Amino acid sequence: MAYKIRILPRWLVFSLDIFLVCFCLFITKVINLNFIWANIDHGLRAMFGVVLLVNTALFFVFRSYAGIVRYTSIEDTSRLVIVNAIAAVIYLAVNIFLFRNNQDIFSLQLVTINFFVTTFVIISYRLTVKYLFNIYKSMSQVDKVNKRRVAVYDASADGLHIKNVMNSLPNGELQVVAFLDDSLSAAGKLLEGIPIYNTQENSIIKLKEDGVDLLILVNKHIDKEKLNILVDNCLNQGIRIQQVPAMQEWLNNKMDTRELEDINIEDLLEREVIKIHNEAIYSELKGKKILVTGAAGSIGSELVRQLINYRPSLIILCDQAETPMHELLLEVQEKYKNTNVKAYIGDITDKPRMEHLFEIYNPQLVFHAAAYKHVPLMEDNPSIAVLNNVLGTKTLAELSVANNVEKFVMVSTDKAVNPTNIMGASKRIAEIFIQSFYKNNCQEIDINNSGTTTKFVTTRFGNVLGSNGSVLPRFKQQLRKGGPITVTHPDITRYFMTIPEACILVIEAGTMGQGGEIFVFDMGKPVKIADLARKVISLAGKKPDIDIKIVFTGLRPGEKLYEELLNNAENTRPTYHEKIMIADVRQYDFDTVNKKIEKLINSAKQHYTLETVYLMKELVPEFVSNNIAYEKINIGK
Repeated sequence: MAYKIRILPRWLVFSLDIFLVCFCLFITKVINLNFIWANIDHGLRAMFGVVLLVNTALFFVFRSYAGIVRYTSIEDTSRLVIVNAIAAVIYLAVNIFLFRNNQDIFSLQLVTINFFVTTFVIISYRLTVKYLFNIYKSMSQVDKVNKRRVAVYDASADGLHIKNVMNSLPNGELQVVAFLDDSLSAAGKLLEGIPIYNTQENSIIKLKEDGVDLLILVNKHIDKEKLNILVDNCLNQGIRIQQVPAMQEWLNNKMDTRELEDINIEDLLEREVIKIHNEAIYSELKGKKILVTGAAGSIGSELVRQLINYRPSLIILCDQAETPMHELLLEVQEKYKNTNVKAYIGDITDKPRMEHLFEIYNPQLVFHAAAYKHVPLMEDNPSIAVLNNVLGTKTLAELSVANNVEKFVMVSTDKAVNPTNIMGASKRIAEIFIQSFYKNNCQEIDINNSGTTTKFVTTRFGNVLGSNGSVLPRFKQQLRKGGPITVTHPDITRYFMTIPEACILVIEAGTMGQGGEIFVFDMGKPVKIADLARKVISLAGKKPDIDIKIVFTGLRPGEKLYEELLNNAENTRPTYHEKIMIADVRQYDFDTVNKKIEKLINSAKQHYTLETVYLMKELVPEFVSNNIAYEKINIGK
């Protein structure tokens, strides 16, 4: 360490402060007498005695000597001003009560001059030491050679604080040399001698020319559009971006440059937080018993967390995955102590087990998130996809009607639109069954002129960021191993949505649904996966195709380049929520559909692969498989 300077002992700082106080009293006396030295000794000994006594007591009470001089802060200087102000008041009081016959000893004029002189001298000496210390640090050869030049995004008090912390670290590897700020009025100005730049591309180029290779974000709540532009401009110039952790996460309340975090790609892909202020949600969910299937999965578990906010009387967590279920139950019990939850281990295709669930808990609302969703796995196991995604949905739907469930909300996928794979086709068949089943139930009620039926609602959306098996966790895992990062095709694109956003919209759509609707969500703009991979690499401080290779492996069986939220025969109608629309889909006759589905399920139970796929294509004519193993199945024969 190049500048290992000992900290002055407190007694020495205390002694120096006392000396300066007395020295300032002498200077004050000279000024007050207009530099006439003849009367300089009038009352001087008594004054020194009072000043010594008063300031010794105040310094001990306020511990003004305890701060490290080289790190003098606003709090330190404020404490000194307060000490001097109190001392001035005491001087005036002493003058009134002890020196009645010599009122001019601590006159108002002398005390006022003394206050300003003493305050100026004591604070100036501290700031001078701090300034000289900073110059010494900046002249250190170690600092010049090893410290990286960085910029801080946020020319506010928070940004200034981060600058002061980083630049004052004895072993710090970073030197803040610039600020970035969105405010054009701040650009071109200085903040504690450091220039402020705007966030436009030409400013980023200038920073790079000045040797800046890292931008530190102070505020995590940045407008997503601004953040994306800033990140793109920085990455184009080879400037890495990191952010400081929340202050409560600092070790021992101190910041260490090793604690800086890389920007998450999720922060760039996610949209602004959706704010829902719908009292109808509370009235529909409050005090109800709610069943969530697939509760241990990424979507199901987030649904549980959000449903808790609406104060249901009971949430039944249903899943067949024991360990994730156990972890979710522990989390809910720890974070939401007053919430009534029950964990129910069960397979949705096991009808007796599901009958037992409905009999024991009698749920009033069902959120059906359980499904097999991994496209390559389901391509090799079509019978399992049918049993879980079709039979499981059919079983739950029939039990919901039999047990007078008020509403059944099914989570579907954009892969159900013009499906090219087994998983998407199985979810489309589940959608068809749900809609035709509800329509048939409504017709029977109209014929009998009595009764009510369960309202069935379907929600359809694309990929969710961070979900189990999604592309981002896979990329990050490959990145940690040093690459390569694998992408199936250079042109493949996908829609993305955060898990919380998707679940908010599922709950909102489920509430507004009156039965039979398929709700589609505004997924924003599709993202090219190859570009996503490059950005993940760049955000980690690596160079795509140089430090980390990107390898294109070819489309997997059943995979398509572009996902769709609607097929060519479907249109949408708006709802009161701008991000939720209703798809106008074709209608099916329930008796015909039910017979075909029963035949499909029987084939799946026998695990007849080609026959099962054939029957799926018969139910969903738009299902054109991209799997060469199934392309030979001709519906016309």
